[in-house]
Amino acid sequence: MRGLLKLVVGLFCMVGVAQAEMVAPDVLIKNTVQDVITIIKQDKDIQAGNQKKILEMVDAKVLPHFDFERMTRLAVGKSWRTATPEQKQALVTEFRNMLVRTYTKAFTVYRDQTIEVKPSKIADDATEVTVKTSINKPGAQSIPVDYEMGKTANGWKAFDLSIEGVSMVGSYRGTFATQIQQGGIDGLIKTLADKNAAAATTPLRKAETK
Repeated sequence: MRGLLKLVVGLFCMVGVAQAEMVAPDVLIKNTVQDVITIIKQDKDIQAGNQKKILEMVDAKVLPHFDFERMTRLAVGKSWRTATPEQKQALVTEFRNMLVRTYTKAFTVYRDQTIEVKPSKIADDATEVTVKTSINKPGAQSIPVDYEMGKTANGWKAFDLSIEGVSMVGSYRGTFATQIQQGGIDGLIKTLADKNAAAATTPLRKAETK
C-alpha cells in the first residue's frame, strides 16, 4: 500500500498540460497536480476503480510527459548499445506498458494526500533539472519525491524519479541486468511482455487490496 501511495504522487507529478509550451518544470508540475486531483475527485468512475477510464486518463494526461525512450535506455544500461533497432523499440513499448499499468493501479488508492512542489532555481540554459516535491498526509511522515526532468524540443519531460532517495530507473537497471544476463535482450523483452499480459487480466482494485 505504501509503495502504491508513493506512486500515486509520482503519477500526479508527472502529469502536465497538453500543450507543448516550454513551461518551467516546477511550474508545470505545480500547475498540473491540482488539475489531476480535481479530475479524480470529480470523476466517480475513476474513484470506483474503472480500469478502462483510468487507462484513458493516463494515456491522455500522463504519457505525453514521459521520455520513455530515455527511461528505457537508462534502465537497460550498457546492453542498450548492442540491441537492434527492433529490440530497442520492443523494450520501449514493453517498459512503457509496464509503467502505465503501475501508475494506473496507483490511481485506485488515491485518497486525501496533498503534494507540495518546491520552487526550483533553473538557469536559462539548463537542459536538466531536479524538481523536488513531497507527499503530505495528516498524521503521516512526508515522503520526498524528486523528479529528473530533461528539456526536449517538445517541452520538459520526466526521465526518472526518486522516492525517498531511491531512483526508479536505477532500481529497474539492476533487475534488467540480471534478466539480460540470464536470457539476453530477447529474454528481457519476453519477461516484460509476459508480465504486462498477466497484469492486463488482473483487476486493478482487486490487485491493490490483496
